[in-house]
Amino acid sequence: MAIITLTSDWGSADYYTAAVKGVILSQIPNATIVDITHEISHYNIAEAGFILRNCYRNFPEGTIHILAVETIESDQNPHVVVKAHGQYFVGTDNGIFSHILDNEFDEAVFIDVEQDTNLYTFSTRDRFAKVAVMIAKGEPLANIGAKREQLNNGGSFCATVKNNIIEGIVMHVDAYENLITNISKELFEEVGKGRDFTIKVKGDLYTIDEISDCYDDVDPLDPVALFGTHGYLELALNHARMSSLWGLDIRSSIQVVFK
Repeated sequence: MAIITLTSDWGSADYYTAAVKGVILSQIPNATIVDITHEISHYNIAEAGFILRNCYRNFPEGTIHILAVETIESDQNPHVVVKAHGQYFVGTDNGIFSHILDNEFDEAVFIDVEQDTNLYTFSTRDRFAKVAVMIAKGEPLANIGAKREQLNNGGSFCATVKNNIIEGIVMHVDAYENLITNISKELFEEVGKGRDFTIKVKGDLYTIDEISDCYDDVDPLDPVALFGTHGYLELALNHARMSSLWGLDIRSSIQVVFK
């Protein structure tokens, strides 16, 4: 049974999701279609990449992931299919794959498949869904298009290190308005080597100087820093909304300064 996922910035008010699902189900009635999220910030490929990189490995081998964020095709940003870790990713090569896969992939091909309409504003329905069905039915990638040797780089996902400072950013704000950064536990431990530290938010305006195991390690409304199940540094206010109260959002700067 085919498993096909959808990730988009469409929201839930429009017909887009239903139309794509209809195209898939009309060809594969028993397909399992999983909505990863349709609440990506508009056009934010880094956020979409962060969401998918943290869940795609939980899906079975052979799963097909449709990426419906910034789907406009150009010579620089073609439509492609990428195979990596036994799974398939269908989308626009606009840098999103570097956020998901760190440019580690087994195979990539251009999508040289005609759309079902001559309108070009809904590629996900008219092209990506069609290609996902082809893959689900066993079509080899060679039948979809020519090989693409390299994928576009969307910028470094990882935080950077300068002397004793890790420079990171907020990559995602979850439904609780907790802030998930791009500072990995591995990088934190490698640079820190057990030293004391200060996590700085908005310069010296807000600071945290310890890592907790869970949110309730601190009193209600107090700030907490921990490494979540995604493996990245997460900042939160216990039982409160950090993003709104501290005036932070995606791309806000976060520093970890080691003593």
